[in-house]
Amino acid sequence: MASNNFIDYVKINCRSGKGGAGSHHFFRAKGLPNGGPDGGDGGRGGHIILEGNSQLWTLLHLQYQKHLIAKPGEGGGENLRSGAQGEDIIIQVPLGTVARDAETGEKKLEITEHGQRLILTPGGRGGLGNDHFKSATNQAPSYAQPGEPGIDEWVILELKLLADVGLVGFPNAGKSTLLSVVSAAKPKIADYAFTTLTPNLGVVAYRDYKSFVMADIPGIIEGAAEGRGLGHRFLRHVERNSILLFMISCDSPDINGEYEVLLSELEQFNPELLDKQRLLAITKSDMLDEELEAEIRETLPTDLPTVFISSLANKNIQKLKDLIWEALQKVRRDAPESARAGYLAEDDEPENQDEQAS
Repeated sequence: MASNNFIDYVKINCRSGKGGAGSHHFFRAKGLPNGGPDGGDGGRGGHIILEGNSQLWTLLHLQYQKHLIAKPGEGGGENLRSGAQGEDIIIQVPLGTVARDAETGEKKLEITEHGQRLILTPGGRGGLGNDHFKSATNQAPSYAQPGEPGIDEWVILELKLLADVGLVGFPNAGKSTLLSVVSAAKPKIADYAFTTLTPNLGVVAYRDYKSFVMADIPGIIEGAAEGRGLGHRFLRHVERNSILLFMISCDSPDINGEYEVLLSELEQFNPELLDKQRLLAITKSDMLDEELEAEIRETLPTDLPTVFISSLANKNIQKLKDLIWEALQKVRRDAPESARAGYLAEDDEPENQDEQAS
């Protein structure tokens, strides 16, 4: 997935259709000049609807479509004929798309399944025709309801990446390099911080034609949970990953301290993130000999599965895949439906791994 084509945030104006007016018509026929009310109801205005599409990975198609205007409903007619409903606008969005009110930030809805349809901005209701208002004391009502107006609002759409494994770490920890080695994804790689400014996805091939999806989340910095840098824009992508792979460079002056800072940022953003299964990869470990590696291992948490890797030297990459696969199977066993966030089933066989990499 080219980074310049990955759009995970758009602000759009949604205008639903106005409801059609009810009719105040009276029946007329030869020999019956004063027939009763027969005005039909107006049709409702068009909705603006979000529909989940598992083949979409970005909100790019909405970047330049800022105004969505649904059709109004038609007015009611004679002989109790109801007006036609306004045509709905259906917007295809990736799974993991969240809609928020642009003014209040309140969450309106979230799309999580393929084919799921939810009304984002409802159309106005059609007005009732005068037939509804006849009574014993008012047999010829000339009143009919007007249609309700549509809603004009600004909405923010945010995308939370859906993946099996989310890579979490400070800038320049080697996340993009790992993704480029284990998948066909081609993220931007350079020797400076914040090389990655948008998430990247890659399909990682595993043994016996199995696979899992890995997401390279842009580097987190201390204070990200309070919005430093692009903290909220980065951290929301972590929420929909099954497991989290923390990556810290072996040349860090305080590896355990960095890990605690990363955990703290996740907890401040969303405490539920700490319930996800975690792994730790110490990167760039081709620079270490066995003695230094043993010294570092003694400082690490004992309850956290840890592997020393080097993407450039291909050190322990297969071991890392094995750890990830084992963790994914544990997630599937513990909560096979609700906790599983991956795109590919355990036994799916990708036809072309290069084409499935983002």
